[in-house]
Amino acid sequence: MKKRTILLMFLGFNALMVSAQDKGLGMKKYEEAKIVKQELQLTGEWDKKFPKSNKVEHKKVTFVNRYGITLAADMYVPKNAQGKLPAIAVSGPFGAVKEQSSGLYAQQMAERGFLTIAFDPSFTGESGGQPRYMSSPDINSEDFSAAVDFLSVQDNVNAERIGIIGICGWGGIALNAAANDPRIKATVAGTMYDLTRVSQNGYFDQGTAEQRYEMRKAMAQQRIEDYKRGRYELQGGVVEERKEDLPWFVKDYFDYYKTERGYHPRSLNSNGGWNKVGGLSMLSFPMLYMAGEIRNAVMILHGDKAHSFYMGKTAYSKLTGDNKELLVVHGASHTDFYDRLDKIPFDRLAEFFTKNLK
Repeated sequence: MKKRTILLMFLGFNALMVSAQDKGLGMKKYEEAKIVKQELQLTGEWDKKFPKSNKVEHKKVTFVNRYGITLAADMYVPKNAQGKLPAIAVSGPFGAVKEQSSGLYAQQMAERGFLTIAFDPSFTGESGGQPRYMSSPDINSEDFSAAVDFLSVQDNVNAERIGIIGICGWGGIALNAAANDPRIKATVAGTMYDLTRVSQNGYFDQGTAEQRYEMRKAMAQQRIEDYKRGRYELQGGVVEERKEDLPWFVKDYFDYYKTERGYHPRSLNSNGGWNKVGGLSMLSFPMLYMAGEIRNAVMILHGDKAHSFYMGKTAYSKLTGDNKELLVVHGASHTDFYDRLDKIPFDRLAEFFTKNLK
């Protein structure tokens, strides 16, 4: 069937629906859906894992996504900034909160002239959403677009110059958001995970269809147990003990999330982890399916010592066009990009966004 025919059919169906409403043919009358912002309880103290910069202004802000979830964010604005600024929204790592890596990135980029926000995803940190500690590749991609909504209407932001940064699992989510939202003019996926790939195939693609089936069975049974008890069981926080026989990258996670370096009481990775059945949708969601259709600029930022590097290289191979870049930092591990100022090339990120947010 030709595209023109399909379009005419759709328009005709739309007109029929409106006509039915106008004529009172039993159709439910349309009522305007209002955007309602939830009143969140936000801390007033500086409880970040990095020192406060004297080069930027900081304040708490909130905004609402299209699922009606109110998100909490920290806004960073360069001091003495004038006019409409380019803006960047930041989130990640997966299971972290804005007081950790994303806030550090946001503050560093604000020092370099960008208005930035670091936000807690739906269901986590200071953001709203019930039940708590859930994840969804769809809703979390929407969180980035909702951040763009918010930034687009700020008096001191140029709505045509908005980019995003996703760290770790939020790197893959950032690419999914960029594929779906052309308002995102530039995207950095840093030390990225494709969460759906690792959920479906395990680390280093060693999983099998039989293992996926067993996971689905376990989650289905867990749903029944949760419903019986009237509460959701958690899992997935970083290990409580740094044993010598652990994989080296798990030790790296411990060294960040379970020590003074990165521990935060609201971080899922630092504590009890995610809702146990929260990752079910990851088993069937193709995170990077449309990455090849991203027309705006993308940078894949990775360390060559990161266990996740293979996912970054695959993501880069899916991108098309001449405005895509793979930036490899030699000697950097996955968690080095969480907070190591000697490893994270913030000046290079600023050059990328300056070039592409114009």
